[in-house]
Amino acid sequence: MATIKDVAKRAGVSTTTVSHVINKTRFVAEETKAAVRAAIKDLHYSPSAVARSLKVNNTKTIGLLATSSEAPYFAEVIEAVENSCFAKGYTLILCNSHNDFEKQKAYLQMLAQKRVDGLLVMCAEYPAELLAMLEEYRSIPMVVMDWGEAKNDFTDSIIDNAFEGGYLAGRYLIERGHRDIGAIPGQLNRNTGGGRYRGFLKAMNEANIAVRDEWVVQGDFEPESGYQAMQKILNQKQRPTAIFCGGDVMAMGAICAADEMGLRVPQDISVIGYDNVRNARYFSPALTTVHQPKERLGEMAFTMLLDRIISKREIQQTIEVKPKLVERRSVVDGPFIDYRR
Repeated sequence: MATIKDVAKRAGVSTTTVSHVINKTRFVAEETKAAVRAAIKDLHYSPSAVARSLKVNNTKTIGLLATSSEAPYFAEVIEAVENSCFAKGYTLILCNSHNDFEKQKAYLQMLAQKRVDGLLVMCAEYPAELLAMLEEYRSIPMVVMDWGEAKNDFTDSIIDNAFEGGYLAGRYLIERGHRDIGAIPGQLNRNTGGGRYRGFLKAMNEANIAVRDEWVVQGDFEPESGYQAMQKILNQKQRPTAIFCGGDVMAMGAICAADEMGLRVPQDISVIGYDNVRNARYFSPALTTVHQPKERLGEMAFTMLLDRIISKREIQQTIEVKPKLVERRSVVDGPFIDYRR
């Protein structure tokens, strides 16, 4: 493998000159630059990324501390981040912590040791101990994604407006004529679970609709939890006419459970989801859901982080993304529909 000394010898210049040509750190005559570039090409020389990072004080790497890359929601956001990194010449180091504090601690230490230029954080939960640990790394440019509200003054934040999205779902079911409505929310201690469910409850309260306790069964954003929750709800003596699922993947499990119990969606029971994951339109039936702009969230997070890295900006910025309803075929009109609307 060729070294910088080999390049310098072939081009007839010093190693310092080769370094200046590679890093563009000083004026070098065009003829000399051409000779160095020709030598690099002939010798197939590749500069050491580590050595170069020490000279220019950047590594062109971004760390992403995530809950998981397996769930469809997280996978789509991560893909958008990775595409943005690649387009700008950055390498993404992905760390799946699964909300394990010890793994989060180890990953943050590793990313700091690797001298990443910036850090993106997308964790499903933000307990006090994690926030305190993130603050220890505040010297690294950082953007926290998918928060319900800003929680500190040392990172940029992207707010997903989960409450508004849950409200949209609840209002839609009411406007379609449903009054007997159940829910399968995700974990209520998370913004994605609790925020969406609180928005749904606000819509119910505004319409003076009491949500029966036996029609609310908490899931965990996995299809099995949606499946079991729907079974429990449908085994009640009285059944709701519609179900709000706090995530599309849970809705998939819920629809499967209804089908196995001999009920048709939406003819016998309507189902609305949340996230608008890519496969939502291919559910049977195609899922009515609340769209979360996952690709835009990933792109915006990287853009904000790049701005912090390049401009050395320290003033905090907060950007919001807005959910919107996507109407498909899993909800039909309920018994209280006003056909005059």
